[in-house]
Amino acid sequence: MENINKKVAEYLLQIKAIKLSPSNPFTWASGWKSPIYCDNRKTLSYPEVRNYIRDSFVKVIKNEFDDVDVIAGVATGAIAQGVLVAQTLNKPFVYVRSEAKNHGLENLIEGVIEKGQKVVVIEDLISTGGSSLKAVEALRSADCKVLGMAAIFTYEFPTAIHNFAHLACRLTTLSNYTSLISTALESGYISESDVEALKQWRIDPANWKKN
Repeated sequence: MENINKKVAEYLLQIKAIKLSPSNPFTWASGWKSPIYCDNRKTLSYPEVRNYIRDSFVKVIKNEFDDVDVIAGVATGAIAQGVLVAQTLNKPFVYVRSEAKNHGLENLIEGVIEKGQKVVVIEDLISTGGSSLKAVEALRSADCKVLGMAAIFTYEFPTAIHNFAHLACRLTTLSNYTSLISTALESGYISESDVEALKQWRIDPANWKKN
């Protein structure tokens, strides 16, 4: 996985799916100040990157999850990636909404899924894990067995690690914040003086540069 971690980090920086700016931080919708901005949907616009991520997901699923029946994507960011993975594995695909539709059949899970089926969930980005784990809970409520989740990238927030452990959901990611910082430093994208600020943000993102 070490080679995949590094290669995915390189791609994310190369195509500007991830931007790092410790001295001029971004403001998230939550109001948090952040030295990093991530939009993994950009990976879909680059065939080489898109295919590498798809193939890496397939490798992870074959190596780490046994006898998967269905691939599920988390709406909306992971729907396309999930379809690519399901197509390659020749498995059924469903996706899980953030909330049930307020009309029609009021579906939360879109597609055909049956009780007892083994599911691997695909996600594009893990922050606190809250929205991702709602998808896991929805699938479990449908009497499916969630084998785990595979995501492109995680910020490695302590709260996310706690949340996944609390729900006993296995998480595997293609790359992570630690690998990203290391790769960015090696490539000259950031300087040594930026590293400490980036590490401090990951530990306590809600209060980083709050004042």
